[in-house]
Amino acid sequence: MEMTPERPSILLVDDEPTNLKLLREILRRDYDLLFAHDCAEMFQYVVKKPDLILLDVMMPEMDGYAGCARLKADEATRDIPVIFVTAKIEMEDEIRGLEVGAVDYLTKPVQGPVVRARVKAHLALRHARDLIARQNQEIREQNEALKQAARLRDDVERIMRHDLKGPLNAIIGMPGVLISNGPLNAEQEQFLRVIEASGYRLLEMINRSLDLYKMEQGTYRMDARPVNLLVVLERVLTELQRPLRVRQLSVSMRVNGQPAVPGGEFFVMGEELLYHSMFSNLLKNAVEASPAGQPLVIGLEQAGEQSVIRISNQGSVPVAIRDNFFGKYVTSGKQQGTGLGTYSALLIAKTSGGALHLDTTREGETSVVAHLKSWMDCV
Repeated sequence: MEMTPERPSILLVDDEPTNLKLLREILRRDYDLLFAHDCAEMFQYVVKKPDLILLDVMMPEMDGYAGCARLKADEATRDIPVIFVTAKIEMEDEIRGLEVGAVDYLTKPVQGPVVRARVKAHLALRHARDLIARQNQEIREQNEALKQAARLRDDVERIMRHDLKGPLNAIIGMPGVLISNGPLNAEQEQFLRVIEASGYRLLEMINRSLDLYKMEQGTYRMDARPVNLLVVLERVLTELQRPLRVRQLSVSMRVNGQPAVPGGEFFVMGEELLYHSMFSNLLKNAVEASPAGQPLVIGLEQAGEQSVIRISNQGSVPVAIRDNFFGKYVTSGKQQGTGLGTYSALLIAKTSGGALHLDTTREGETSVVAHLKSWMDCV
């Protein structure tokens, strides 16, 4: 009989034609049926991959137990559910049937409603198992695609870092050549030093691009050492001299409540380049958000086992982004903003064993507060 794709197919195996006829009358309205008179004929029909097999136990040459065991030993047929239909009614017989791989056991004489209910239930289970198997395969394929995408991303990152370093050689090298050849006035030399420092900063960003990805994945390996945060902050403020001057912003830095002094020290544990990137993003954000002519305050405090660094500027963060201030791609009021500055700063703080949060409790003022590991606590 030709099977239609819309209806499940069932293979009926019994050496008694009367039994096959009875099962046919019970099931033919809802299913496509195949018929076999012994196990040898059953093995010929299983290539058609029926959805279910109803198998008699007592048959010549090979009984149903042996036939079922052979089906379950073959990878091509082991997933086809088998229901035994037999006159053997002892508990030991049923147990044996289940042990060789059958999913159910019906005793003769069969009852139509019982047969239909059992068949329907096991076909539903078969469908559910097949669906789960397909979903698992799709998940495996998606995981492999994600792994390939990650490998491709790593490759692209490496290529970009390699190719971008070429043009940077001129940006970093030419200021020194021009300064050496002179003559230049002090302002011109300062501008060239800013270009040189920016080139090194860009080189650092290129080198760190893959590191930020590793931080997102939680695979970055921190090489924590004592870092003088005052040196890092002074370097960042030097790089921000032009926007500070344009916006006429004043900057004050205080350590444990006292004005910071040249050559002072305030050590935290971490990586210097990471902290340079972190505070460069935070201070640049504060400068851009500050109203012209207003003060910007940096406070550094030892608070028990942690060091607390507070960057405060006048102006309020829009209410719409306060709850997700450090979110990826979150930005407001910046046409060229990427929304990655505060996000990367948060990643660095967490990777360094610290934390970062926004404080808007003071009216008209915004503070970003970093909690970092104190160096003295690690000694």
